[in-house]
Amino acid sequence: MAFSLSKLFGSKSTDTQTGDTIEAIINDVENRPFGISENNVLFAGLNELGGYFFFQTVIVGQLNVKSKNGAQLTFIGDDFNLKLEADMLEFESDNSDIKGRYITKIDFQIEESDVKRLENATLRSILINVKKQDILFSKYVVIETTNEEE
Repeated sequence: MAFSLSKLFGSKSTDTQTGDTIEAIINDVENRPFGISENNVLFAGLNELGGYFFFQTVIVGQLNVKSKNGAQLTFIGDDFNLKLEADMLEFESDNSDIKGRYITKIDFQIEESDVKRLENATLRSILINVKKQDILFSKYVVIETTNEEE
């Protein structure tokens, strides 16, 4: 009787590619993406609680991280640059039902004056730095298409 050790102990393959795609993530999640990278989709929005403002982010994709040192979020735009620090130092990615897909929730502190600047800015990209990893998201833009069938 033959058996495979890789089945017993798991494969040690360094290939991080999964069957998951950016399009699949966008179709699976009901919210509109804020930004997209090669392997991750960023969902985000502003929230206020008791007079304090937060920029809440949810990263869905291949990012699988456990941090004890927080993260930084940088907005990059036309004559605009804003860097935010994570509200919490410790966080980690959660598994999803899809193999190779993780969900990472990080809240960032933002001042009320920066909220107004951000709302008026023309963003080009969003950079998240966590555990010596830089993930560059391009601003997600929906291209409206119309079907003209006659």
